[in-house]
Amino acid sequence: MIKLFRSFNPLNIVWLAVVLFALRIGFAYNFPVKTEFPFTELFSRLLIPVSYQSVIPPVFNLFFAGALVFGQAMLINYLVNHNNLLGRSTFLPALMYIVVSGLFTPFLMLSPPLLCNFLVIWMLYKVFNFYKGEEVKSISYDAGMIVAVGTMIYLPFIYMFVAIWIALIIFRPFNWREWAASIIGFITIFFFLAVLYYLNDKLGQFYNIWLPLGTKFPASISINYYNYLVLVPVIFILIFCFFKLQQNFFKSYVQTRKSFQLLFFVLLIGGFSFYVRSGFLLDHFLLCAVPAAVFFAYYFLYANSRWFYESLFFLLLISIIYFQFNTF
Repeated sequence: MIKLFRSFNPLNIVWLAVVLFALRIGFAYNFPVKTEFPFTELFSRLLIPVSYQSVIPPVFNLFFAGALVFGQAMLINYLVNHNNLLGRSTFLPALMYIVVSGLFTPFLMLSPPLLCNFLVIWMLYKVFNFYKGEEVKSISYDAGMIVAVGTMIYLPFIYMFVAIWIALIIFRPFNWREWAASIIGFITIFFFLAVLYYLNDKLGQFYNIWLPLGTKFPASISINYYNYLVLVPVIFILIFCFFKLQQNFFKSYVQTRKSFQLLFFVLLIGGFSFYVRSGFLLDHFLLCAVPAAVFFAYYFLYANSRWFYESLFFLLLISIIYFQFNTF
């Protein structure tokens, strides 16, 4: 299957849809009776005061989530190929995103992190232009606004603002105006939100929306490790990818090296920002799916031993489907 997606063949779009369906069949078999979709963070509910968490039937919830994942996969594929991150055009980024976004059953339903992945892709598209642009203050401003919009949807997304500054460090010589532009862009969105609170005589509540950011990082997390055995092939793929990146690091273009450095930090930021939410919820880690998909694609594009990488990918697919039927 990997060999099929290594080529940039439009017919692979059909196969992508097949893989998307196959990775959701186990969840459809054990379909929940009721699902909830907490669309916005607490402070955004001022804009949407009605109760909406359970308005989407489970069947449509699963369908819409699958449609969003498919659309995001195509956008990631365009992003990677447009910036030539892998050295040649391929459909592997789209395939890997569909696979990564199906790792756990909470990933398969509509959630704020799933919506925010559109903003992650958009933000990356913006900041990758830091390398080429001579005047990037407007791009930095736009990126700050994108993070602010994502924060209104899902509060932990606020840490993606750090990724903008990391991108400025990686791609640009220091220019305080470019750094300030990102702050102004972020503040612009929340200035209008504060005005809305003021017009509704709730300005005193505006402070409360930031309180979760002061949550202490948890010392321990109670999880069922059996349900996370699916991560074993994921960890191996990431390790092999980093070895492959190290081998080809100085053979790659400067922009490609810098882009992968940024993706690594985005992966870390997405993973470690989970503590802001009350409780440990797996759907948060969908924020890691975009950079993880690019790393996966890089390994499978440059892996040499076909029997090994095909077997590893098949093991990953089987693990995902198995744990969908056997979740404890």
